[in-house]
Amino acid sequence: MNMNTNNPSAIDVIHVLIRATHAVQREFMCQLSALNTPFHISGPRLRVLSIVQEAGKIRMNELATRLGVKARTVTDFVDGLEKENLLLRTPDPSDRRATLIQLTELAENNIAPILDIQANIAEKLVEKLSAKQRKELLDMLFMLIKDDELSTICDVPLK
Repeated sequence: MNMNTNNPSAIDVIHVLIRATHAVQREFMCQLSALNTPFHISGPRLRVLSIVQEAGKIRMNELATRLGVKARTVTDFVDGLEKENLLLRTPDPSDRRATLIQLTELAENNIAPILDIQANIAEKLVEKLSAKQRKELLDMLFMLIKDDELSTICDVPLK
């Protein structure tokens, strides 16, 4: 890669961002796959489970909003996790048209240690950054995704 790092072009910044994202995701998935869990776990699946765990019970549309994806993407995830006995759909007592999602006993019994390990993996992945740099990076990333117009170009589901 030949670029002027003092005055990088937009495409150079995006290419490095994508490369960094892939490297972090690869390391994260490698470490997650080494865990001895009673079910298949990936970063996106863990994100869904952790949001449901935090909420206790959550509507599908609320889950989609928290994940920042379209409802149909959440439906695919919930379908898969429900088939593996990790999520359970129940009728919403306050709105008979709505469905609530909650963790099953299998997921509930296994999620806490996995989330602890996830936090340790994340800490190792960003340990080179100071607290100030972490905040600056987070602020910059939020600036990049703040414009919802970018997310309407296409809806690529999480894997």
